[in-house]
Amino acid sequence: MKDFFEAIQSLVVDFLFAPLDMLRALELESWTAANAVNWFFMLIGSVAFLYWMKELKKYNDNNEEDRDPKAHSFLN
Repeated sequence: MKDFFEAIQSLVVDFLFAPLDMLRALELESWTAANAVNWFFMLIGSVAFLYWMKELKKYNDNNEEDRDPKAHSFLN
């Protein structure tokens, strides 16, 4: 049973965390390169946010939402 858990440990530490270890080593050489992944995800989040706001504005301009205070049953 001990070998089973050591195999899981080896898989996680030696293989699955290898990209994170490479990022940690890269951080000592170049902060910008090490944080490129973060900037990439921030860019994706910003684009998604702008797209969502554009879609909300489109529905708002078409007056598709019922804005009557009694339109939703939970507002009674």
